[in-house]
Amino acid sequence: MSLWDAVADLEVRVDGYALRRRESHTPSGWTRVTTTVVLEGDGMTGEGEDVTYTADDHDHVPEGLMLAGTWSLDDLSRQLDELELWDGDPGNHTGQDHRRWAFESASLDLALRQNERGLGEALGREERPIRFVVSTRSAPERWLEVAPGLEFKLDAEEDWDRPLLRRLRELDRVRVVDLKAYYRGTSVDLAPDPELYRAIVEELPDAIVEDAWLEDGLRDALAGAEDRLSFDAPVHSLSDLDGLPLEPRWLNIKPSRFGTVRGLFETIEACEERGIQLYGGGQYELGPGRLQIQRLASVFYPDGPNDVAPSAYNEGEPRADLPQSPLPPPEGPGLS
Repeated sequence: MSLWDAVADLEVRVDGYALRRRESHTPSGWTRVTTTVVLEGDGMTGEGEDVTYTADDHDHVPEGLMLAGTWSLDDLSRQLDELELWDGDPGNHTGQDHRRWAFESASLDLALRQNERGLGEALGREERPIRFVVSTRSAPERWLEVAPGLEFKLDAEEDWDRPLLRRLRELDRVRVVDLKAYYRGTSVDLAPDPELYRAIVEELPDAIVEDAWLEDGLRDALAGAEDRLSFDAPVHSLSDLDGLPLEPRWLNIKPSRFGTVRGLFETIEACEERGIQLYGGGQYELGPGRLQIQRLASVFYPDGPNDVAPSAYNEGEPRADLPQSPLPPPEGPGLS
């Protein structure tokens, strides 16, 4: 039985839904806005988080969608196929998937709660402790001073040189380096640079190398690191995975990128069949979405270098009282 088939027939009753907007002023100076979709039914609630990055898009989340009724999870997903979740076009091309995921994850959460099951139980899988890494653009040494056991995912910077990379190697704490080659017009874009690529793969010989550009002769700069290449931003579906210029040995799974639970599960299953190792990623969630990506990690890729650290890690300066890796496996019914 496929992963989707294991949950597709779960009955879910929806009486209505509400929307909850959250805002957080981040340490880096921008305001993060998300919207939580709260499905209500049979005295219970199921939640999902719209992580669309354009703040104005959260002003126009629809409030009158025809979701009331008793459905199978599969039928409710098909109903969402027929509904318009946007008034106009999203400010970011990923917005369609992010909003659909909010409704899909809320549907799965409510279905699991109404059927008194956790995600692992529904899928016949164990929920295990969750290894996580801390994603940062700042020096990891500041974090290690207060929590020496932390591991890191670092966003590469254009001014990285070999002496800096050697210092990072000596720390032996960097597990993933993100080259951000597939972003366009954002504050995190990083232009492909063969010298930088070569320095990273040579000086950090054990780190996963995420989202490297493989065209325009850049592949030669990554020679010898093929088994460490990973993708994130280009993959929103199984067809995207199939369309990559090579079959990676690693993949960063950000559930909200996939839009539907079915699409997420299909991609995870394909990776398991092909021997592609997985780790989870987040989208600066402010609400239930963060706990949900942790629960998905506990079921599917608990031992990966998961970029799913508790939200408190995004709140400011390093401090010693933050939860440490691994996180205990989630308990109770639902997706979070």
